[in-house]
Amino acid sequence: MFNGDQVLLVQEASDGLWTLPGGYADVGLSPAENVVKEVLEEASLLVEVRSLYSVRHKAKHHYEADARDFYKLFFICEPVGGPDVRPGSETRDVQFFALAELPSLSTGRVIREDIEMAFESRRSSLGLTWCD
Repeated sequence: MFNGDQVLLVQEASDGLWTLPGGYADVGLSPAENVVKEVLEEASLLVEVRSLYSVRHKAKHHYEADARDFYKLFFICEPVGGPDVRPGSETRDVQFFALAELPSLSTGRVIREDIEMAFESRRSSLGLTWCD
């Protein structure tokens, strides 16, 4: 989710670090439905999913080590209404950040490259999707 040239990040209550809104998929919900649910829960913002921009195998990249093996799906979303945000029950804060001003990231959840790809995909008229 973007507001101009800034990306939406949430500050996790669990570690005080920042990440893109998201979480584990709920059974019975599609990927897009899960994204809408997670952004609403973590940033109090209703969004519409526009496109998938990346599928990442977590174990193949520079995330913090994790005993679980899974794929991470990243989406470009647009707000339904205005971009008014506030923290949810699992987050301390919600803010928009320019790429050059990213805060300390929760690297078990997101790495800088994930956010860079969001900016690149948004700029591209091809609607690029990266996949490893």
